Amino acid sequence: MSWFLWVKALHVISVIAWMAGLLYLPRLFAYHAAAAKGSEAAQVFATMERRLLHGIMNPAFVLTWTFGLIMVFVYPAEAGIDWKKGWVHTKAAAVILMTVLHHVYALWRKDLALERNTRSPRFYKMWNEVPAVLMVIIVIMVIGKPF
Repeated sequence: MSWFLWVKALHVISVIAWMAGLLYLPRLFAYHAAAAKGSEAAQVFATMERRLLHGIMNPAFVLTWTFGLIMVFVYPAEAGIDWKKGWVHTKAAAVILMTVLHHVYALWRKDLALERNTRSPRFYKMWNEVPAVLMVIIVIMVIGKPF
């Protein structure tokens, strides 16, 4: 197996872990926002959120970017990267938006942990859909290369 395929496999594994966190964390936020401030439930959710972010999402985020950039800059031909094609720019923009979302979620986690939350459970449930939409865009761009 070539080095490129190892890098690609590790990239996909990292993306799956990162996406799992991006899809689950806002759901935890919704439950946390519904819990009474200072309650045992709120403390449990704060612990779960911290562990998910620091133990899974942050490492997966770093590995996703690392292996992705290796593919783009070390193995561009094998990865099918052609910067003249629109799909590459669309995919890159969606990944950057997902990265921004990751950091926004980290800020929201701090607000909840410090009991400074002003958002409703419904707000977090709506934001739970955003990473799924970005994921669909990214997968279509990479697999279909539509333009």
